[in-house]
Amino acid sequence: MAEIIKNLSESSSEEVTPKVDETDAAEMREDQSLAGKDDSSNIDEKSDHKLLRNICILAHVDHGKTTLADHLIASYGGGVLHPKQAGKLRFMDYLDEEQRRAITMKSSSIALQFKEYFINLIDSPGHMDFCSEVSTAARLSDGALVLVDTVEGVHIQTHAVLRQAWIEKLTPCLVLNKVDRLICELRLSPMEAYNRLMRIIHEVNGIVSAYKSEKYLSDVDSMLSVAPSGDVGEENYEFVEDDEEDTFQPQKGNVVFACALDGWGFGICDFAEFYASKLGASSAALQKALWGPRYFNAKTKMIVGKKGISSTAKARPMFVQFILEPLWQLYQTTLEGDGDRAVLEKVIKSFNLSIPSRELQNKDPKAVLQAVMSRWLPLSDTILSMVVKCMPDPAAAQSFRISRLLPKRDSFENEDSSDVLTEAELVRKSVEACDSSPTAPSIAFVSKMFAVPMKMLPRGEILNNSADDGDSGECFLAFTRIFSGVLHAGQRVFVLSALYDPLKVESKQKHVQETELQSLYLMMGQGLKPVASAKAGNVVAIRGLGQNILKSATLSSTINSWPFSSMVFQVAPTLKVAIEPSDPAEMGALMKGLRLLNRADPFVEVTVSARGEHVLAAAGEVHLERCIKDLKERFAKVSLEVSPPLVSYKETIEGEIAHPLENLKLFGGSSEYVEKTTPNGRCVVRVQVMKLPTPLTKLLDESSELLGDIMGGKSRQALKSLETLRGSIVEDENPIEALKKRMMDAIESDLSSTMTVMERDRLEKCRTLWNKNFNMMWALGPRQVGPNILFTPGRGKSTEGSVLIKGFPHVSDKLGFRDVDDSNDASVESSSMTDETLLREAESLESSVLSGFQLATSAGPLCDEPLWGLAFVVEAWISPSDRQLNEDNYSTQHSEQYGIFAGQVLTAVKEACRAAVLQRKPRLVEALYFCELNTPTEHLGSMYAVLARRRARVIKEEMHEGSPLFTVHAYVPVAESFGFADELRRWTSGASSALLVFSHWETLSEDPFFVPKTEEEIEEYGDGSSVPQNTARKLIDAVRRRKGLPVEEKVVQHATKQRTLARKV
Repeated sequence: MAEIIKNLSESSSEEVTPKVDETDAAEMREDQSLAGKDDSSNIDEKSDHKLLRNICILAHVDHGKTTLADHLIASYGGGVLHPKQAGKLRFMDYLDEEQRRAITMKSSSIALQFKEYFINLIDSPGHMDFCSEVSTAARLSDGALVLVDTVEGVHIQTHAVLRQAWIEKLTPCLVLNKVDRLICELRLSPMEAYNRLMRIIHEVNGIVSAYKSEKYLSDVDSMLSVAPSGDVGEENYEFVEDDEEDTFQPQKGNVVFACALDGWGFGICDFAEFYASKLGASSAALQKALWGPRYFNAKTKMIVGKKGISSTAKARPMFVQFILEPLWQLYQTTLEGDGDRAVLEKVIKSFNLSIPSRELQNKDPKAVLQAVMSRWLPLSDTILSMVVKCMPDPAAAQSFRISRLLPKRDSFENEDSSDVLTEAELVRKSVEACDSSPTAPSIAFVSKMFAVPMKMLPRGEILNNSADDGDSGECFLAFTRIFSGVLHAGQRVFVLSALYDPLKVESKQKHVQETELQSLYLMMGQGLKPVASAKAGNVVAIRGLGQNILKSATLSSTINSWPFSSMVFQVAPTLKVAIEPSDPAEMGALMKGLRLLNRADPFVEVTVSARGEHVLAAAGEVHLERCIKDLKERFAKVSLEVSPPLVSYKETIEGEIAHPLENLKLFGGSSEYVEKTTPNGRCVVRVQVMKLPTPLTKLLDESSELLGDIMGGKSRQALKSLETLRGSIVEDENPIEALKKRMMDAIESDLSSTMTVMERDRLEKCRTLWNKNFNMMWALGPRQVGPNILFTPGRGKSTEGSVLIKGFPHVSDKLGFRDVDDSNDASVESSSMTDETLLREAESLESSVLSGFQLATSAGPLCDEPLWGLAFVVEAWISPSDRQLNEDNYSTQHSEQYGIFAGQVLTAVKEACRAAVLQRKPRLVEALYFCELNTPTEHLGSMYAVLARRRARVIKEEMHEGSPLFTVHAYVPVAESFGFADELRRWTSGASSALLVFSHWETLSEDPFFVPKTEEEIEEYGDGSSVPQNTARKLIDAVRRRKGLPVEEKVVQHATKQRTLARKV
């Protein structure tokens, strides 16, 4: 170390500075020549685009996004933030709630001027509850700065933001933040720190490469399994050769090592330029050598690989020897007791740093070190140089992202639509080229609407208050990126919703509005700077669209344009509460407030339940609290009554996993069924039920949107473009074929997991039975797209001239399971055997059977919650009425007495389905959160106690090497998650943190109707009167009480005389 510092001091300003000066001078000359070109050609399109960047900052919560943004704003934000306040003020967190909680809750933009480059920076939240804001930020950006804390490493939200960046085709750069904590807190040696940094980069590259190879990691467990396992020794990482396909490689310049709080950071190139003259090597060669298993041989002055070093024990990679060791020595000598400043002075002298003497004389060594480091390795220069070098300008980015933003749509041309398609293709080409000429069509995308208090508008704008803002005191602005043409105030544009189709006339009436843009603003954090016009590639806020846009939309100067693809959100709003005003007279104000909130928040959902309650759905507790606060204080301004959270459940039956073949045979036969008869006795309904394999159930649940489009009859071209946008299929794949294959694979995986190799004949029989069943799918439910299947009945035995309602396998037909030849294969019966009228009546009653199935699957027998993963066969036999032909009066009285026959069949099917579920051991299915906890060792006991009280199931626990932190992964039921974070903080004195994200649905194994039957059970519980109420029954009763359904509960538990303490003789 001493000799490195000596070398550092020997490389005095005479030797190093001229080289740096020459480089800077060359850059300045190049910049001036570019500027000259701009002046000569007035507004040259290419130069304008090349000098513009749109970037967002993405990371897990508390990894340093807003602190990093502060330093960039302090250096190049036009003086809106003093450098002394950077990292403390959190300039982009301007909401009171954000400052109070110390987390970012919304994405906000600011414009920076770096040299001649114009950079739009969007800061985004890291909390899982606000992941929708990450989606809105990613859509408007071309590049992403992904931050990772070097101490905490890759977390669950890091996976989520990397996936979001990949879906939106952003160019990512990696920032490894909080490097100083490795020195000061963990006290790692330079070699240990290098291994940790290398492991994090490999982990992040592993995640990105999994997305690149189309391995969609839908649930959280598989996302975490991408990370390298703990049994790989750290010492092996230094000898791993970087794969050329790796996204993040420090030698490529897209990785920065930083300490955002102290304002310093560096890339490999910074040190490569400095050491080039000293070591007599080119900076390009050094840049490749300063990362990975490259070593410097001091005797031969050569850079060698692992094989060229004599002893591997003492050898240190060049990154450790030339970068980390000087940094470590600088920190250690400055911060230790004596505070020896000789090393600091050498650094100041070597790099000609100008530091005010009052800062150097500060008694706090940390402040002195910060002053030196922030001037030696300025963070903002390092980050923005990487942005300019590694991230594309809007023209280059849009040509790469066009398949995601405006995918090609195959349409059948006719005479009427040829002009429309020609203009739509012209629009697509303009967006692809980022054409900013005045004649180009103006195309922009609004990713969200956000509310700004009227008093925050620029002076002069407040008086010009439009009618759409009303008296709420809030003005709605559109967060917009211009992709083509020029937008200016007063311009009339078309607002296209995501469902708009320019080829359909009815679509032009429903999904298009024409409006005028009132004002355009450049966003400066909380501030707004009015601009007259803005060109393609810029991010602006637009006023005047409050009445036209609810969440997001496409703005176009021509009506003949396809809308931009919809944004993908990582989670769904699962936390629901019912709200009402404390004073019923203020219901009008609440309704208005809910409308405003629904417009202002991109993710919240406001609905009215079947019972007439106003239900607010949010992503999590923090998101819900913010929505309620906004309603009370900004939008509705009334006091509210908020119900306990409304938790969703599902209902299923116990599955015979051990014997799938027997299960299938029973299902196909007629041994176990429930029979119901209509009141007039003309229809007998027999229902059989079976549990579907779990992989198939999950697939149907996840593919509900695609199934809805298929059942709705959308063309294959439309389906292909929609599914490519959702990230479900590869671009060249047919979505129907892909879904069919995935369904077959789900059955295959379930069979292979339940059957051994010895049972191959049984496996083949199961496969044959499932192929037969897939040809008989009549309907899905609930809502035609759910994870329950109705199969058409087989050919049953007709009794007494009755006719079977056969149905038709519509789902099998639309999913391509049936061949064309099979469709004409319906059982043709001779009409001589049965009455023609009865056959027609049976056909007309098919819809009643379907409706009964849909009603039964939408409200199960346990607590009116939807059914999950069940297959039904409904046999409905229609028999002729005794006096149907002879006595019309009798049949009229019959219909009046029992109601319409179709309604009777519907009710009978619904009741039979529910009874069949009750007969086959019903079970409750509850939603589970995946929970990631970080806890110090001394609080592990308290944390496990909290988890036990919440019925959590711990699945993984590991200790961070070199730190006292434990990471614990667990599943927590959604019903038990409310107040979980607060209780955890209370019991661990604020030392533990938890992050919850929805994971999956899981069946509760407990029988809600448990009665002692075996000898052991009777011995333990007696006659059943003393059986404690199990969890499943408690949950069912709670839901039934909330819904107003009857609940079986004993008012008097023990009917004996009350006992008192007093003994009266």
